[in-house]
Amino acid sequence: MTKFIHTSDWQLGMTRRFLGDGAHELYDQARFDAIRAIGGLAEAERCDFVVVAGDVFESNRIGRKTLLRALEALRQVPVPVYLLPGNHDPLAEGSVYRSRRFADNKPDNVTVLADPAPLTVSTGVEVTGAPWRSKRPARNPVLDLLDALEPAGGALRVCVAHGGVLGPFNPGDECAIPVDALEQAVRDGKIHYVALGDRHSGEQLDSAGRVWYSGTPEVVAFNEVNPGFVNVVDLDHDRAAVRRERIGAWRFEEIELRNLLGGDDLAGFFAQLSAHPSKDTTAVRLKLSGTLGVEDMEALGRRIEDFRDLFASFEVEEDIRLNFGDRPDADENLGGFGAAAAAELRDRIAAGGVDAPAAQDALLLLFRLAREEAR
Repeated sequence: MTKFIHTSDWQLGMTRRFLGDGAHELYDQARFDAIRAIGGLAEAERCDFVVVAGDVFESNRIGRKTLLRALEALRQVPVPVYLLPGNHDPLAEGSVYRSRRFADNKPDNVTVLADPAPLTVSTGVEVTGAPWRSKRPARNPVLDLLDALEPAGGALRVCVAHGGVLGPFNPGDECAIPVDALEQAVRDGKIHYVALGDRHSGEQLDSAGRVWYSGTPEVVAFNEVNPGFVNVVDLDHDRAAVRRERIGAWRFEEIELRNLLGGDDLAGFFAQLSAHPSKDTTAVRLKLSGTLGVEDMEALGRRIEDFRDLFASFEVEEDIRLNFGDRPDADENLGGFGAAAAAELRDRIAAGGVDAPAAQDALLLLFRLAREEAR
């Protein structure tokens, strides 16, 4: 029996353009902290090793600082770590894994799975990997590995691979992996667990529980399902028991509020965001639609400005129409030119079209400036 951690898609060195400079520094640090957290989990769980199923780095052109920080974090992991080159960081000419700086600073506990030959990692336990050697191979490297493998005999064998699987969304992708080929290799005794990378959401792919994506340990995109986890695997010839353990500290949240009709609808939303416990490590994409009065619209604008200062990122997409019913005197502070401008902007809002949102913003700004001038 063996126990290990399966993780993937660290993509160290990646950038998220929607994060500001300060937030991006926190995000970068969190990704290195995740490596140390994986090491702490491996120690607490008494794991024998860690496998990283591809895309350790965002590309082969990462900066020196990113590489050195990654290797320093890996140095602190108290068990052997096996890194698989993926499609982002293939083992091609100019690969980060072939660089002098990587060789000079690689800690002794780190091994790059540079060829598919099974490695004995402990008594009766082997790891075999299918490294990518280019960003677009003729077919997925794991298929060549499976063709060449002999049955493992009495050993337990973990296969580390990278790539999407064949399905309705990529039926003709030559780099995709047919899951039935992996399942057949398990039945043939060639492998006992397949540690997959590429998909950023964790998922079991077979009925026996021996073929898994781990997902990324820190969220990368808004459309991921339960990112921020690793797989803790108890493996024996008779079973593979996989437990999902949270590592990640960041959240990317998409929130949609439809058919807003007034302040009451906004109050609960404001309270929810105000009570959020991890604003500086949370990026929000907010979609709003409905009808609001002038005062509610202005309140919404103020709160959005506040939330943009508090959250790591706060993007807003609005489809809100102004209702002047709550402020019939909204333009009481406007003089002749201002009143004429307000009337023209109201007409553009009423007409709809591509100019309506800008006209609405301009009208709200005009009201605010007029009130400030009148004070």
